[in-house]
Amino acid sequence: MLQPKRVKYRRAFRGSRAGIATRGSSIKYGNFALKSLESGWLTARQIESARRAMTHYTKRGGRLWIRVFPDKPITKKPPETRMGSGKGMVDHYVAVIKPGTILFEMGGVDRVVAAEAMKRAAAKLPVEVKFLVSEE
Repeated sequence: MLQPKRVKYRRAFRGSRAGIATRGSSIKYGNFALKSLESGWLTARQIESARRAMTHYTKRGGRLWIRVFPDKPITKKPPETRMGSGKGMVDHYVAVIKPGTILFEMGGVDRVVAAEAMKRAAAKLPVEVKFLVSEE
């Protein structure tokens, strides 16, 4: 599961999801990509599940790039705990996704195979996505 090796601060604020992505919004490595159309959080489990779906469908052919990393800590208090007494402990990590962010890229496979693999990965994600093909 993806998570940071070290963090500067153990716990983080929830933050704002406003605006569109300017960085990481164009295809850089592969020929095909999965681009988000809405904002949200992707957990490390969702990213791993989508990655597995793609590699399973392509039978480990081609190359896959994961363009997002879950570096935001999400805290959770234990069940049946009274209100107050501070913020909970870190439960899991998420990647903050804005509209226009490239989530995954793929290369070295046929367009039909890449489209079906990305479609299967999109079913695992909580945000709406779009399949892109590079101009080259």
